Amino acid sequence: MSYIVIAMPRREDAVRLKQIIIRSGIWDQIMTCSGGNDVVQAIKQKEVSLVITTRRLKDMGYEELSSYLPFDLTMILLVKDPGMIPFSSNVIPLELPLKMEKLNLTLRRHLPDIRTVRKSRKPKRSAEEQKVIDDAKALLMEQKNLSEPDAFRYIQKNSMDTGKSMLETAQMILLLGKQE
Repeated sequence: MSYIVIAMPRREDAVRLKQIIIRSGIWDQIMTCSGGNDVVQAIKQKEVSLVITTRRLKDMGYEELSSYLPFDLTMILLVKDPGMIPFSSNVIPLELPLKMEKLNLTLRRHLPDIRTVRKSRKPKRSAEEQKVIDDAKALLMEQKNLSEPDAFRYIQKNSMDTGKSMLETAQMILLLGKQE
């Protein structure tokens, strides 16, 4: 999956915009930078679909940054007066203060093969993996006298507490359950 790079002079602003985009469900692979050189390095290291930036970064302006970008990479430029930006086929001016509807529409229009975060967050389990989790739930229901939803929450909570996947947690429950 490709990345969006958000570049702003204050990294906190870039992080805040990143969180807004992720919460909106549009894209979840986002890198933040505070300088143009960071953007150029990110493009060399990762597949980048879009750059969101302001007129001025810590080390260069958007015009110079644009000259370093591949010709087919789109830049969304956040500016107070979009009419003052000279026309360029790869620079899309967006007016500040930013309106989420306008940002969402622009992102959807310029991101390739857009998928929502909600679809990409839940990897599908194989039948074997699901059977291990179901077996662990059955064991918990039998040994701890839990309901099915409570057994699921038990595995889920232990998974989050230990930093392990639900599959690993279920395997551990089955291993420990057989020892008793």
